[in-house]
Amino acid sequence: MSQPNKLAFAKKLLAPREIEELYRTLSEVMPGRTPTAKGPKKQPDPFRSCVSCMLSAQSRDANTAAASKALFALADTPQGILALDDNTIATAIKPCGLYNMKTRNLKKMCTFVVDELQGEIPTTREGLMSIPGIGRKCADIVMSFTFGEDVIAVDTHVHRVSNRTGLARGKTEAQTATSLEERSPTWALRDGHFWLLQFGKKVCTSRAPKCPDCPVNHLCKATAATG
Repeated sequence: MSQPNKLAFAKKLLAPREIEELYRTLSEVMPGRTPTAKGPKKQPDPFRSCVSCMLSAQSRDANTAAASKALFALADTPQGILALDDNTIATAIKPCGLYNMKTRNLKKMCTFVVDELQGEIPTTREGLMSIPGIGRKCADIVMSFTFGEDVIAVDTHVHRVSNRTGLARGKTEAQTATSLEERSPTWALRDGHFWLLQFGKKVCTSRAPKCPDCPVNHLCKATAATG
């Protein structure tokens, strides 16, 4: 029997023992954090990580990388970026789309970092989210990749997988991140993002999820609800 293109999100949440089993299973079949994992979009420092993460909104990875490379070739500090005119910035970051809006947001971000943070990027979620243009997802990505904190950053794949299986619940990625943090065992926080991300890309895809081949099919609450 063929599977539906999209499974409804689970109405029932996984029990604690089922959460443990799901993470244990994914840890055995999906790649975790690699030794070379660093900064979102492979940026080497917290400021550049924040900028690249902000530029990645509604942009493909390759386009974000091209925009970041072009921008950082001109300036790679908040002071340096503020010295550039808007047209120069917009031209550099054009590959990532929404370049006029992102230029304005980038200037606001840099102004805040210079004036309010004295050029230093905070190391806490709350501090990072105080920066204009940095939401929960970007903050958690910077914390995980750049600062090495054990947090599960929630992107569209992790959001979908968490809600579909019953691992966590949230209408938004930020709500799912809060639910996931509360419900996930401590030992799974370090690599949970990587397991869930790869699971969402390879198996629990948005359309035509590979349910018959899913290693956690027996736990999934959406599968149980649809048969």
